[in-house]
Amino acid sequence: MVGIVIASHGKFSEGIMQSGSMIFGEQEKVQAVTFMPNEGPDDLKAHLEAAIATFDDDDEVLFLVDLWGGSPFNQANGLFEAHKDKWAIVTGLNLPMLIEAYAARLSIDSAQEIAASILGEAKGGVKIKPEDLAPKEAAVVATNKPTGSIPEGTVIGDGKIDYVLTRIDSRLLHGQVATAWSKSVKPDRIIVVSDNVAKDTLRKNLIEQASPPGIVAHVVPIAKMIEVSKDPRFGGMKALLLFESPEDVLTAMNGGMNFSEINLGSMAHSVGKVVVNNVLSMGQEDVDTFEKLEDKGVTFDVRKVPNDSKDNMANILKKAKAELAKA
Repeated sequence: MVGIVIASHGKFSEGIMQSGSMIFGEQEKVQAVTFMPNEGPDDLKAHLEAAIATFDDDDEVLFLVDLWGGSPFNQANGLFEAHKDKWAIVTGLNLPMLIEAYAARLSIDSAQEIAASILGEAKGGVKIKPEDLAPKEAAVVATNKPTGSIPEGTVIGDGKIDYVLTRIDSRLLHGQVATAWSKSVKPDRIIVVSDNVAKDTLRKNLIEQASPPGIVAHVVPIAKMIEVSKDPRFGGMKALLLFESPEDVLTAMNGGMNFSEINLGSMAHSVGKVVVNNVLSMGQEDVDTFEKLEDKGVTFDVRKVPNDSKDNMANILKKAKAELAKA
């Protein structure tokens, strides 16, 4: 695996590394290097060399640096010169760049190929609101929006939607979904399936605007999603579905939708619920609903982000029942 060194003036590198872990999970072979006001170039070089020494000898190294021409870049560049056939440096460090690098190295073993692949995401992460303030040549043009209606009865592909991920997450579309999961399962649509959000214009607009570049986000009520799932015009669509609760998933399945596996991300605490772990809270109705879903043959992938290890759903339900019995 390619080793990543995040280098910056001050503690920016440590902070962005922490942010990346919150979104994509803890990472191996990643080191943050800081250049503090009381340090000189030799100190910085020693920090970089110490970071590289934590990697395996044959690991390629990718430097993600804050500023072209600054001291972190200059010292990284000095080390790069001896390995310029394999190592790489990218400047202009931002969070989309870091997340894209984490995702890319899961399938790419070349530091230089990863460097080339993350530039678009790093630049695309710089946006402005109101959108009309952006120069016209920099405006992002959506390429996968439909350009016209498709006649009813048309069958596209096999006529079935490919559900690349179905997730229960009370936070719905947020950083872990927009970056880590979307890069892992590569949907072309993110669909929030919620009666509550579909009626809330503000939340609906915020979710639709939060979709990652190149992916269209929709918010639909459950009945509409059931209808769409049976329409062959949506065949070939790769959809990431987000539900707020297990009850909404059960309603969708009772309406004819079919899921073999559900990813369980987070469930917020509220009155009548007990804390099961740091991201899951359940009430009796939730426990009963999960058991009904299991009776339908659904299995559960319990993890926040792709890099997390899977939790055991049976143990989670057992703990929830025990805590509810004490409440």
